[in-house]
Amino acid sequence: MRTRVYAAYDDGLRVVDPETGAVDERLADRAVECLLIAPGAERSDGARPAAARARVFAGTFDAGLFRSVDGGETFDRVAAETLGPGGSGPDAVTAVAASPHDPSVVWIGTEPSRVYRSTDGGETVEPIAGLTDVPSASEWSFPPRPDTHHVRWIEPCPADPERWFVGVEAGALLVTPDGGETWIDRPEGSRRDNHALATHPDAPDRVYAAAGDGFAESRDRGQTWRAVDAGLAHGYVWGIAVDPGDPETVLVSAASGAGAAHRRGEAYLYRRTPGVDSASGPRLERLDDRGIPTGEGTYRAVLASGRESGEIWALHDEGLYRTGDAGDSFERASATLPGRAARALAVGSD
Repeated sequence: MRTRVYAAYDDGLRVVDPETGAVDERLADRAVECLLIAPGAERSDGARPAAARARVFAGTFDAGLFRSVDGGETFDRVAAETLGPGGSGPDAVTAVAASPHDPSVVWIGTEPSRVYRSTDGGETVEPIAGLTDVPSASEWSFPPRPDTHHVRWIEPCPADPERWFVGVEAGALLVTPDGGETWIDRPEGSRRDNHALATHPDAPDRVYAAAGDGFAESRDRGQTWRAVDAGLAHGYVWGIAVDPGDPETVLVSAASGAGAAHRRGEAYLYRRTPGVDSASGPRLERLDDRGIPTGEGTYRAVLASGRESGEIWALHDEGLYRTGDAGDSFERASATLPGRAARALAVGSD
């Protein structure tokens, strides 16, 4: 099976074949905010997509949710009539996730902060109530657009199909233990400005959070959290990816603040591994001189786990890079992508 890498930008989606270096553009002129690669699933008529190819979901800021059932060759807008308040039109889609227990279950997050659920592989969606009824909701605000806020990330629990984690930018981490019937607001120790969350099937109690107010982890399925800041000299954390072969090894991208990450351009990569745990807890080490540009002149990277142990992909304004040894070394995978920060990154196979 061939690897396909999907890179989201504010002017469309790029599909990269790392073997040949070919880059194809999809959804031209759409502001693509988030991506999801999910297994092929049955349609509502019971049929399966050709060869059960992976489904690719692309959430856009300007036109709702798009889905491909042929591995990213073609895209169609889905749930246009139901994804939005009262069917009034699509919200900006800022997060999308699929259940590892049932690939037909997809959750979608939007701006303003709402959550929707599809049980038919994205054909239709229904709103999940209660997200903005939690006590902290009155404090939520996204600094560049302070009159609103959005769901930045949705992460399913690997071991519990009813448990989901939702990061709101900016204001809260929320956990639902019952598929959205109730919400736990700001669990003890959780971050406020969550950018990305990650889990691993081999450690179902573990959850990682990359946030503007640091890096944190939970070991009890999101009930309590602790900050991991030992060794982290740059506290504005953006991207995150877990080593497919080792749930203790996590890479994150980080900067000193939002300006350095998004506007000035000075960002770094860090790695959390068991080998750098201290007596007081885990530490992070900065990954310098590993074959991928970091520091002055680079913007925050988006990260994605690959399919093999040690395989993690990183994308920033200097290009697409792959490591096969969890960050010890990187190789450039494509030089023909836009020379600016990407919005999201996902890795699949064809």
